[in-house]
Amino acid sequence: MRLIRAGVHFYLIGLIILTLGIALTILSKMGASPYDALLVGLQRTFGLTVGSFEIIVGFTMVLGNALAEKRRPEFFALITSFVTGIGIDMWLFLLGDVVTPATWYGEWAALLPGTILMALGVAFYLQSKIAPNPMDRSMLVISKLTGWNVSWSRVAISIVLVMAAFIFGGAIGIGTLINALFSGFIISFFLPYVRMFKSRKRYKHGGHMIS
Repeated sequence: MRLIRAGVHFYLIGLIILTLGIALTILSKMGASPYDALLVGLQRTFGLTVGSFEIIVGFTMVLGNALAEKRRPEFFALITSFVTGIGIDMWLFLLGDVVTPATWYGEWAALLPGTILMALGVAFYLQSKIAPNPMDRSMLVISKLTGWNVSWSRVAISIVLVMAAFIFGGAIGIGTLINALFSGFIISFFLPYVRMFKSRKRYKHGGHMIS
């Protein structure tokens, strides 16, 4: 019951939807999000899988956050990196031979739904209190250390990630720009509806809590 109250179902549903969206943006060949573009670049450079580098980069961020704040690493956050990494590799395996855009229209048909699904997944994921996302934690650490607001901190991280992705030959393209500019707005659009859905699931027959 404790996991249900913490929103484990929203956590898992959110990550499943999110990783499906990530896989679609990668397969679109039009550019993934700054973070995922770096993962693809590392995969192209060093081998392994995109999901494996999700875990490795997440672990690096956890250590970096700990050093910046001079505190013990939040290894609990690696749960999210681990689940996300498995999800990305699963969807890439399942869709790799299905989503193979050969035209400009096909590329957009993979990119746009992928971007929307990523935002929807985050909206679901944010309803849980299971484990933090290492990148989101990095955003808060930068905000705390610099005095910047969260939005500017995220922009700074995105710039660094794009630069790193460029160095490693990552999946940078118009999709990267679209994700950076519009993902926050799409998440904000979905959040009220997901919260409404969550509230309806919590009560049944006159307000008796069921989850």
